[in-house]
Amino acid sequence: MGYCGRIITIFPLLLVFALLMGRRSVGELPVFDFLIIISLGAVVGADIADPDIGHIHTAIAIVAIALLQKVYSFFLIRSRRFGKSVSFEPIVVIKDSAFIVQNLKKARYPIDNILQMLREKNIFDISEVDTAVIEANGKLTVFKKAEKSAATREDVGVGRPDQGVAYPIIIEGRIEQQTLNKLNLTEIWVLQPLERKKMRLSDVFFASVNGKRELNITTKQQQPSPPPILH
Repeated sequence: MGYCGRIITIFPLLLVFALLMGRRSVGELPVFDFLIIISLGAVVGADIADPDIGHIHTAIAIVAIALLQKVYSFFLIRSRRFGKSVSFEPIVVIKDSAFIVQNLKKARYPIDNILQMLREKNIFDISEVDTAVIEANGKLTVFKKAEKSAATREDVGVGRPDQGVAYPIIIEGRIEQQTLNKLNLTEIWVLQPLERKKMRLSDVFFASVNGKRELNITTKQQQPSPPPILH
């Protein structure tokens, strides 16, 4: 009974810390299933490594963990409120070609990770993105703008020409000098559009420039609509 008591009391603590760690630590698994797997691995690993541990104790722990997972699944199905309280909700991180800074911080995703996930979907310019959502499993779902979607006028060469790859030139208020050098651009070229918009460099969360030398800017205070959290 002591083993079951320890398992029942330790799992809520593990769940809280897993939620605090963020979805990037969980990967594609639901957070509680992630905890189940690592706990089973720890129990079995301890049994294999330490011959002094009785097999019966390992068996009891495994059965208790499995039963706990069944109970969790039962409440997860019966109560949506319970499910939302112990798991991650989808969260919008890009809307209308602009990062939603507050939601990036909630999801604990740096810009570099989002840009990498966009590139994995063959998107090299944030201006192509209408909406991007980090799902509960940590993956990025992207809805492209209508003119950038499949079977459009652009795809058959009727629309405006492709703008090419967009390069980050400002990240969290800092100019990427190496990128500017590769593009043969100067800081003055970057700062002039900001001055015209009465913006300071410190106000910029992210800015990129495409092949047509067009700037796409997200400010730190930018809060596009609709509401950032999906339900």
